[in-house]
Amino acid sequence: MYETDFWQLVDETREAAGGDPDEQAELLVERLVQLTPDEVVDFARLFEARFQRAYTRELWGAAALLLDGASEDAFDFFRCWLIAQGREVFEGAVHHPDDLAELVPDFDEEEDGDAEDFGYAADEAHERLTGLPLPDLGNNQPRQPEGVPFDFDDPGELAKRFPKLWELYGD
Repeated sequence: MYETDFWQLVDETREAAGGDPDEQAELLVERLVQLTPDEVVDFARLFEARFQRAYTRELWGAAALLLDGASEDAFDFFRCWLIAQGREVFEGAVHHPDDLAELVPDFDEEEDGDAEDFGYAADEAHERLTGLPLPDLGNNQPRQPEGVPFDFDDPGELAKRFPKLWELYGD
């Protein structure tokens, strides 16, 4: 599976689900079970690479601002949601987290920012196809996110780092 195939599956399932992350996860599983087990593993590797790429302090800070706080689990689910939004939103957010203000201007913390099930779609599809769990991809998450630490609870720091997001979602 190529990266363009990966993003096409993401986009098609998001559009078909009308942006509902739970529905998108279900649709993704249904699409993945139509592939070979090797293709599902390829999808999982592509997903995991993006999931790891988004493990940065800057993006975590933006997620904390959008979600009014973000535990490690909440940030994991946020990164799944970010991937589920498609290539343009994902790449834009990874490069400039403050651009989320423009990339997802109608963000609603009650409905957005959490796509836990989307992150498990390849696991579920692989198990349905083979009866076995997804093999270990060998991509262990680093112990610490990339970037310089800062206080996610400091309003002044968040306002300085994320002026566009702060204007929309700050205190």
